[in-house]
Amino acid sequence: MLDKNGIAKRIAKEVQDGYYVNLGIGIPTLVANFVQDDISVEFQSENGVLGMGPFPFEGEEDADIINAGKQTITTLPGASFFDSATSFGMIRGQHVDLTILGAMEVSETGDIANWKIPGKMVKGMGGAMDLVASAENIIVAMMHTNRAGASKLLKKCSLPLTGVSCVKKIVTNLAVLEVVPEGFLLLERAPGVSIDEIQGATEGTLVIEGDVPEMKIE
Repeated sequence: MLDKNGIAKRIAKEVQDGYYVNLGIGIPTLVANFVQDDISVEFQSENGVLGMGPFPFEGEEDADIINAGKQTITTLPGASFFDSATSFGMIRGQHVDLTILGAMEVSETGDIANWKIPGKMVKGMGGAMDLVASAENIIVAMMHTNRAGASKLLKKCSLPLTGVSCVKKIVTNLAVLEVVPEGFLLLERAPGVSIDEIQGATEGTLVIEGDVPEMKIE
């Protein structure tokens, strides 16, 4: 089973040389810590940063340099800062190659709910709406179940949707799954996790084709 860093480390393998990548709040922000040194990637934050690096070491934080989740970050040589209008122009103009988001629920048809729990106060949908509407490649990083042990991979989302039929792949603490017409195609198992455990934690249709390999997390 993976922890949050393990999920981020596995997703980092999906990042390719030359990609422009938007990192959402939560687990996705950790991905910048694990990208291979031999590839060039530009991480974009919707609050107006292009060229984010890994998180700073303790004592080296600059409170003026933050990501969309208000966490302090580092920037790489050549990084740039701009207003939110320019940032969302990049997003809506489909200049981002990969979007990595957290979620509260994902349906077997690729719908995502990640902004509101009814009855709880929220400021609004935020940039996630623009990201899921504009991105061609969306990977969700999340735990497979909620704190009560209920599945977050569902036949149909119960929470208000952020986007419809937009998620391509999901990496959880238990598995890597791809959204296909039949449901959630199981691609990889987390270390020490059985197919039966994944099946038991997945409410939506789980598609299993042949032997499912165990993830290799270096």
